Amino acid sequence: MTQESINKEIIIEGVDTRELYGAQDVYLEQMRALSPTVKIVARGSSLKVLGAKREVTAFERKMNALVEYYVKYGHISKEVVAQAFSTGLSDAAEPVAERDTIVYGNNGNIIRARTVNQRRLVELYEHNDLLFAVGPAGSGKTYTAIALAVKALKEREVRRVILTRPAVEAGEKLGFLPGDMKEKLDPYLQPLYDALNDMIPAAKLQKYLEDGTVQIAPLAYMRGRTLDNAFVILDEAQNTTRSQIKMFLTRMGRNAKFIVTGDVTQIDLPRKSDSGLMGAMATLRDIEGIGMVEFDKRDIVRHHLVKYIVEAFDKAAEQAMPHDAPMVRLRHKRDEGNDE
Repeated sequence: MTQESINKEIIIEGVDTRELYGAQDVYLEQMRALSPTVKIVARGSSLKVLGAKREVTAFERKMNALVEYYVKYGHISKEVVAQAFSTGLSDAAEPVAERDTIVYGNNGNIIRARTVNQRRLVELYEHNDLLFAVGPAGSGKTYTAIALAVKALKEREVRRVILTRPAVEAGEKLGFLPGDMKEKLDPYLQPLYDALNDMIPAAKLQKYLEDGTVQIAPLAYMRGRTLDNAFVILDEAQNTTRSQIKMFLTRMGRNAKFIVTGDVTQIDLPRKSDSGLMGAMATLRDIEGIGMVEFDKRDIVRHHLVKYIVEAFDKAAEQAMPHDAPMVRLRHKRDEGNDE
C-alpha cells in the first residue's frame, strides 16, 4: 500500500536561518543528504517538505529538535546536525561531549580534542604554564595548541596570542624566494594562519593582526622581548638550536602560557644533531609546572593515508639505523605509569 504524500510547510522562528543553514547552506545540504526520502525547499524563514506523511513528520520532529538546540546553545555544527538526523539529540544533555570541546570555531564548528594525546595536552594545559608537544605530522599538535590559545584569548585569560616558528628552509633558500622579508617568511607561517582562519572570523582576525592582539612572527623576532599576559606557541621547534630554544623559553613573562610543538623526524637544520628540542625536554622534564606529551601514529587525524605514510617512513628509518643506536623516549614524570 502506497503511503500518503503530503507537502508540509515548517516555519523557522526565533533563529537566524543563515546560521541554522550554515555558510553556503552547508548544514541545509547535510540535512538533505541525511533525509533522502523527502524533498526540502528552503524559502526564507520556512521550509517546504514533500514526501510520505510518516517521513515528513519525522523530518519535522528532527528539525524542531535542531532549532531548540540552536536556541539553547547558540551554535550549530556538522556533528550536531548529524546527531539530530541520526540518533537524535538528547533532552538531558548536550550531545557533543563538552569535556572534549576546546573552542567554537567559525560557523559554529566545534574544535575539540579528538585523540588520547590531544586530550592529554588539554588536561595538562590546566595545570602547567609550559607544555611540550612532540610527534608526527598530522597528529594535531599545533592545531590543538592554537585552539587552546584562541580559547584563552576569547575568555580573556590572556591579552594576546603570539605564534612563532624558526624560518628554516626545507629544500629552498629564503634568498631565492621573491619579495621582501615578510613575503619571504609568510609561506613558513601559513599553517598558523590556516588554523586561525578556522577559529576566528576573517574580519576579526584581520583586526587582531593589525592591533597586535594576534602576532605571527619568525623566532628571531622574539629576542629581547618579555612576554607578559600572552599565550605563546613555538611551532616546528625541532628546527631550533639549543641557544634559540633557550632564548625562546626565557621570554616567558607574568601570566604567560607557552606551548612548544615539534616533530623530531623532520629536522631541517644542516646538522640534525644541532636541534635543541630533545635536549631541552630532557633537561626540563622534572621541573614542576612543565608538562610533556608525546603524540604518535594513533593521533594522526589527516587523510587516512598519512598514518600509513608515517609508518612506512618510520620503518625505513629503523632499518637504516645502526643496531647499536640508542632509542630515547621522554616522559613527563607525572605521566609515568599512566600510558594509554
